[in-house]
Amino acid sequence: MPAASAEGRPLPPSRFWRLDRQRSREVLALALPIIAAMVSQNVLNLVDTAMVAHLGAPVLAGVGLASFLNFMAVAFITGLSSAVQAMAARRVGEGKLDETAIPLNGGILLSAALGIPLAALLIWQAPNILRLLNDDPAVVAAGTTYLQLRLLGVAAIGMNFSFRGYWSAIKLARLYMFTLLGMHSFNIALNYCLIFGRFGLPELGVVGAGMGTSISVWLGTITYFVLGFRHARPGGFLARRPSREQFGNLLRLGLPSSIQQLFFAGGFTVLFWIVGKVGTQELAVANVLINISLVAVLPAVGFGLAAATLAGQALGRRDAIDAHRWAWDVIKVASLLLGAVGLPMLLLPRQILHLFVQDPALVEIGAFPLRLIGAGIIIDGMGLVMMHALFGVGAARWVMAVSVGLQWGLFLPVAYLLGPVWGLGLSAIWLAMTAYRALQSLVLANVWQRRRWVHLRV
Repeated sequence: MPAASAEGRPLPPSRFWRLDRQRSREVLALALPIIAAMVSQNVLNLVDTAMVAHLGAPVLAGVGLASFLNFMAVAFITGLSSAVQAMAARRVGEGKLDETAIPLNGGILLSAALGIPLAALLIWQAPNILRLLNDDPAVVAAGTTYLQLRLLGVAAIGMNFSFRGYWSAIKLARLYMFTLLGMHSFNIALNYCLIFGRFGLPELGVVGAGMGTSISVWLGTITYFVLGFRHARPGGFLARRPSREQFGNLLRLGLPSSIQQLFFAGGFTVLFWIVGKVGTQELAVANVLINISLVAVLPAVGFGLAAATLAGQALGRRDAIDAHRWAWDVIKVASLLLGAVGLPMLLLPRQILHLFVQDPALVEIGAFPLRLIGAGIIIDGMGLVMMHALFGVGAARWVMAVSVGLQWGLFLPVAYLLGPVWGLGLSAIWLAMTAYRALQSLVLANVWQRRRWVHLRV
């Protein structure tokens, strides 16, 4: 189907690929607050890591392992965010403004119903889980303590993500940004005081690190509820319980997203295991490369959430042509920023790696893979925008099938063959990763172009 204008008239190729100033401003107004909030999360992670590093290597290792386990735990309920966003955006487009917060109510209830028993189970089993993953008693002890304290915030994180989906859907992403910036600033200050015993507070070490983060998460939840009463009451916030059908839609849309995120995180665990079999130096470099990559693609995630809202609202207006066009308009804007992010990695990989590792041998191992990250960031970003746009129109199952299938059915087996079996090194593994991410982007773009999502009910 040819590209078309919002009014349904076909757009010539010269206009389709041209940046529309008004639509670009709308994309940036939605995406930039989300990107700023995500950047603050990375700043928090870096500062938190730096503070915990003062407690010693075993504590740092335990906290790192526990943080990843906590991420996998919350992944199962944070997928509700995409369902809340898809349903709320569709209600906005349909003009049913008094129903926009009903999906949020459902997301809050499901986050509590799923998160509390999940956290209780994992808190009980945390020592056994850590012992399965590490043999060092000091690492296990620190990781267990930190994980148990962080798990106290699982339900709160699920609620916070549901609020993120709602604020994005009604184009109030700035509330998400301001809340997250405040929450992270408080988190850094509280962790500093509780870890090192400052300003009259006790010196709690790793206990303070976990406690400070969970307290901050719940403070963010309380803030969202206050903002909800102020801005979401006309949409039915905490006034109407979702029907059985609406709860079913939340689960139908949210669970595939949760499963996709869970398998994506698990795939990184397997990747680290594969690279570890290649060599310790390669594993150290891979850790740096993945962290750089995850930070570099943050803008694409922010733009993807904007695409989810804009496409979902257009479908609510029954304008499938405009919904289709929005994803491509978002990609055009995102590509400019992603290109600027990728260029230094493409041209100056060694200089960037020197910021993280000092060993010249490690820098040489990582130079070519980092160039690949810079070269492929635009097409990788296109895939992330398409992924979230498909979430926004209710096509979560298709995204799950493509993502899990390509990562686990193609990339990880190929990476194992290239690395441990054939001994071709980290560069070959990263070349396979670049190819797999590019293929995923192209497949998701094809799913978007076929437009079968037009008929999905949300």
